[in-house]
Amino acid sequence: MKPDQQKSLSNSQRALKELRSLIFSGELPAGSDHLESELAERLGMSRTPVREAALMLDGQGLLELRPRKGVRILPVSAGDMREIYDILTQLESLAAERAAQYGYSEDDLSVMATAIKKMTESIEKKDLKAWAEADDDFHRELVRLGGNSRIVAIFELMNDQVRRARTTTLFARPLPTKSNEDHLAVYQAILNGDADVARDRHNQHRLHAKRMLVDLLEKLGLSRV
Repeated sequence: MKPDQQKSLSNSQRALKELRSLIFSGELPAGSDHLESELAERLGMSRTPVREAALMLDGQGLLELRPRKGVRILPVSAGDMREIYDILTQLESLAAERAAQYGYSEDDLSVMATAIKKMTESIEKKDLKAWAEADDDFHRELVRLGGNSRIVAIFELMNDQVRRARTTTLFARPLPTKSNEDHLAVYQAILNGDADVARDRHNQHRLHAKRMLVDLLEKLGLSRV
């Protein structure tokens, strides 16, 4: 690869990372419109890597790239979450089932156990941001333990949208004590090698989370965009 091609690739990756960060932090709020030249100036780079990054983010459902009009940051909707949770519920439940079949030890499940501990501590402190980070760690590790790289890839793609929706609704939801009980039950089922319980309990957990998140988004007027 030529040096100028390497530089372009590096700038595209940096633009992708920084734009994602601006979207998730809310500095580029949902529904806002931006010219590519504006974003390029903001990131201190040319328009080419910004456009390349925007194309990737368009494919991930984070923004809409509109010819000659720049980009529009897309909000998440209840309709989006219904569809995404339908997929994640099935894939994560399969991952939980598979994980329970592998005969993992307590050491193998240490990342998951640490995430549960952090969630418990966060709830006690009513620190929902810290809870959300630990919850992400739990689900990501669960999927990894399932041993299917394609499920991991789909999870990573769709979890971005889940994180955005959760950020929107985080302080409107009750303390997630029920969620923690579910996490602990799934962990114990995996440790015990009980695949049916791991799958079914995680399926119930995700269905409950879907109903709550969709209801909150609808109350916020984000039924469908």
